[in-house]
Amino acid sequence: QVLLVESGGGLVQAGGSLRLSCAASGRTFSPYAMGWFRQAPGKERQFVAAIVWSGRSTYYADTVKGRFTISRDNAMITAYLQMNSLKPEDTSVYYCAATGYGYSSYNYLSKSDKYGYWGQGTQVTVSS
Repeated sequence: QVLLVESGGGLVQAGGSLRLSCAASGRTFSPYAMGWFRQAPGKERQFVAAIVWSGRSTYYADTVKGRFTISRDNAMITAYLQMNSLKPEDTSVYYCAATGYGYSSYNYLSKSDKYGYWGQGTQVTVSS
């Protein structure tokens, strides 16, 4: 069983920054890719960013491109989401996801059903 644990959410003013972490644990797990999704109340879950573990290819939603950066620590099997210039519309529960296989493309890794493992979510609230 693979367990994903997110941390780093919180309350921040518009224009501020937060860094989310997602640590994978449980058994020997070698992810193909890890991603971040978010879901606001009453809205569908939406793709934020993804990173391919080998090669480090990254993909971003247009709404966060230039403001958010996804990275990973191979040894710790941890993915990070650095969020800068936060806006009130970024307020959501942020979920980490992982998959052990897949394709390195935006069309594939932006789809939530391509990920088999999910974290419990962490709340990010941006005040205006």
